[in-house]
Amino acid sequence: MQTAETIKNIVREKYAEIANQDKALNETTCCGSGAAGGTYTIMADSYANLPGYNPDADLGLGCGLPTEFAHIEAGDTVLDLGSGAGNDAFVARAETGAEGKVIGVDFTPAMIQKARANADKLGFNNVEFRQGDIEDLPVSDNSVDVVVSNCVLNLVPDKTKVFNEIARVLRPGGHFSISDVVLVGELPDSLRNAAEMYAGCVSGAIQMDDYLKLARKAGFENVTVQKQKPILIPDNILLEYLTAEQLKAFVASGTGIFSVTVYAEKPGEKRERAAKPKVSLQKLALKEACCGTDSGCC
Repeated sequence: MQTAETIKNIVREKYAEIANQDKALNETTCCGSGAAGGTYTIMADSYANLPGYNPDADLGLGCGLPTEFAHIEAGDTVLDLGSGAGNDAFVARAETGAEGKVIGVDFTPAMIQKARANADKLGFNNVEFRQGDIEDLPVSDNSVDVVVSNCVLNLVPDKTKVFNEIARVLRPGGHFSISDVVLVGELPDSLRNAAEMYAGCVSGAIQMDDYLKLARKAGFENVTVQKQKPILIPDNILLEYLTAEQLKAFVASGTGIFSVTVYAEKPGEKRERAAKPKVSLQKLALKEACCGTDSGCC
């Protein structure tokens, strides 16, 4: 049985490698892990039609589109857990606008460096990336409105800590929308203990019912599954970890691996947004009239 620190080191090393890997390779392997197998996409959904999408920040590592379901409003402070190169953070920024703020947290230095470079290139001064462990977030209590995450919590050894941390940093009335990998039925030990599969998001997954229970135990309300789809891992990948006989038994067992997007709310009254200052029609008309002359008043 691998220790929590060993698992974290495996994930950190693999994702440092992934940060400098081609997106096409990430998409055609098990959540970027580098497992062998032909050309196919196991989990990733396309971001291409979402406002704020930046191809340079998309490493093809997700298993859903949490920002699409996150109900982000203008002026919100959004926290992205496991922010990678900034993909979900930049999509969230398109929703929260220049008056809002987006914070990305990732514990892989190479990912933080890549995300910051992308933010600088885009000229965003309200998106920041902090290096840290999502089991112990470098974020103040009751300071964010929305938490998003994409295919990350399944990598974390202590998911209870993560849900408790999400509850701590969310403001009362805030909510999360998280895409993740879960199980229905038990994985064979050889899959669960495989380092490559762990970094590839699969063997760190827990039972769907247990996942939802952890959110409720952390105090969240209205816990709902917004989207669910099966993840079908090709036999040639599974045969890296299972014998032919074990594969046959695995298929017959009915065990399912799913990508889900889960939503939940922190109890409390949602905060009032500050009203945007309004410009009077009279002042606006005066400005337009004056700017249409050579008087120099503008």
